[in-house]
Amino acid sequence: MHSYIRPYTHIALRLPSGIVKVLEIIPNTNINIGKFGTFPANLLLGRPYYLTFELLDKEEGKSQTELRVVPASELHAETLASDDAATPVESKEEPTADGGVQFDIVGENGEVIMRNNRLTVDDPSRQTLSMEEIEELKKAGTGSGKEIIAKIMASHMALEEKTKFSLAKYSLRKAKKYLRRFTVLPLDVGTLAEYVLEKEPFKVMELREESLGLIGAWANIHCGDSSRVLTAHDGISQIGGGRWLVVDDTAGLVVASLAEKMGILYSPEEESEGEEEEEEEVLNLEKPQNGEPTETGSENPQQDTEMPDIPTDASSAPQTASNPNSTTKPTPSLSSSLKPFPRKPHRNHIPAMSSPTNTLTILHPNAQPNLALLKYFNFDACDPSPTHPLYHHLKSLSWLQLLSPTSSDDYREPPLLSDSVLAEMKSSKRSTYYKKRRRWERTKRVVDETRRGGFDGVVVAGVMSPESVLRWCVPLVKGGGRVVVYSNTVEPLVELCDLYSKDRRAAFVQREVERQEAMAGVKKEGEENGTVALPELDEEEDLDFPVNPTLLLAPTLQTSRARDWQVLPGRTHPLMTSKGGAEGYLFTATRVLPLEGKVEARGNFRGKKRKTGEKTAVPT
Repeated sequence: MHSYIRPYTHIALRLPSGIVKVLEIIPNTNINIGKFGTFPANLLLGRPYYLTFELLDKEEGKSQTELRVVPASELHAETLASDDAATPVESKEEPTADGGVQFDIVGENGEVIMRNNRLTVDDPSRQTLSMEEIEELKKAGTGSGKEIIAKIMASHMALEEKTKFSLAKYSLRKAKKYLRRFTVLPLDVGTLAEYVLEKEPFKVMELREESLGLIGAWANIHCGDSSRVLTAHDGISQIGGGRWLVVDDTAGLVVASLAEKMGILYSPEEESEGEEEEEEEVLNLEKPQNGEPTETGSENPQQDTEMPDIPTDASSAPQTASNPNSTTKPTPSLSSSLKPFPRKPHRNHIPAMSSPTNTLTILHPNAQPNLALLKYFNFDACDPSPTHPLYHHLKSLSWLQLLSPTSSDDYREPPLLSDSVLAEMKSSKRSTYYKKRRRWERTKRVVDETRRGGFDGVVVAGVMSPESVLRWCVPLVKGGGRVVVYSNTVEPLVELCDLYSKDRRAAFVQREVERQEAMAGVKKEGEENGTVALPELDEEEDLDFPVNPTLLLAPTLQTSRARDWQVLPGRTHPLMTSKGGAEGYLFTATRVLPLEGKVEARGNFRGKKRKTGEKTAVPT
């Protein structure tokens, strides 16, 4: 992630009220932050993140609003002042016979140490400023909201009756409402999850930041660039390589969270202009003028300082023609000598979805995956940029291509045309032909690689039935891989835990043993009768065992939700205004490779034999 604000990137503005506003920084445009006003976007370009800005009043003769960076000392002035001051210890009075009335805590000299709020009355009439007067102050725009807060506090008739805590809450509430400040934050996955959860929680299945952290931890998500892809014993399947299989119905939020931990979410930082200029100067100094390596002490000093003139006629040609045996080459013209070096070396075109390691393969039921939230990270799934890491490391295929590849039109090879036929075609049709061939090659490569399996784990966060998804995804995971399923409700995951429970696994193994014995008996009977044809097994879905319970070990169901608390002396409690919603649950398990055949433990257990030899007396 970039350390400073760059053009055409998405940022998050946190307002004093706590509301997060996400927008894209476009040069030479204005940014509107609601009732606080507008300001030019160019004032934020090149600034570092996490700074707090204050909108200043528009001065006379200027057409634009200016910003002021608020220092940390001013931001935390109230907090530092309260920490430096001696905080009295609050004590609760014992209930009296008068009904438990509490009075102010008064010292020996009559000074009030701690005020009680029993006389505080929340009456709007105690505020002498009317709403019309406050609106006029806001239109005047004096002091970026500070003078408005000061006048409101001064116009309150019962401000001295408030306790220390109620006064702090009152002033903080007014500051959130009238201060024209905002803090610029980088738009990472946590901030985006908070923003979408506040606006459209149903769009991301009410997935919270703490649940995203658990998904990444239990799935063992990490950067796998240095991982190697190994070939299994069958010579076809592949193992490892830092590859994960994903089923995402959260508009790409899960994919963004996993890609951030794998280091493929953000575009690499481009070199600054100063660094490019320095590198260009170094290249000009290191590269000889004649294009050939020169020996030390043999170069001509005049050739280093002499600038050739623009050739207007053929007068410069005899210099080379008069001495054909000369080893020096003709001096290039000014137009060729001033030709700038390329800023970056030419990079060979790398096809999309071609990275063998550190990849995410997403399964989706539609023609295209729904990855709308990745636009906030400058990635468009419909028109991806070749410079973005997800262009090479994010692979997608549909369920139809996974389960029945031959039924998909993209998997079928288009007819191969000869060079003579292509030469006679129009350029538009020839371009369409090559696009179809490239799309077929990409689809076939991704589908064949996915069907070979060997993934490091699978992450599921979808609306489909979990057992129907794991039935086809779990066999594609390597031994020791992690399986993580997220659901905003607990009922589907409870059923999933039962399908992979120990009792159901034992019943499944016993049924397989009985089936093998029955098939062995039928085979023996057929050989005696002269026929070896075995009866076909019923391939209908078994209602008792919709999944193979022997493929997963230690199924676990858990939940975690971070709640906001108010932490004050004697007033620590959860915030009553916290948003509700689904808790969010996780199913985790480990992929295992069941041993083929029947395993039995036989033998008689024998305890340790005691020595029966004659005891010898110990000499004394």
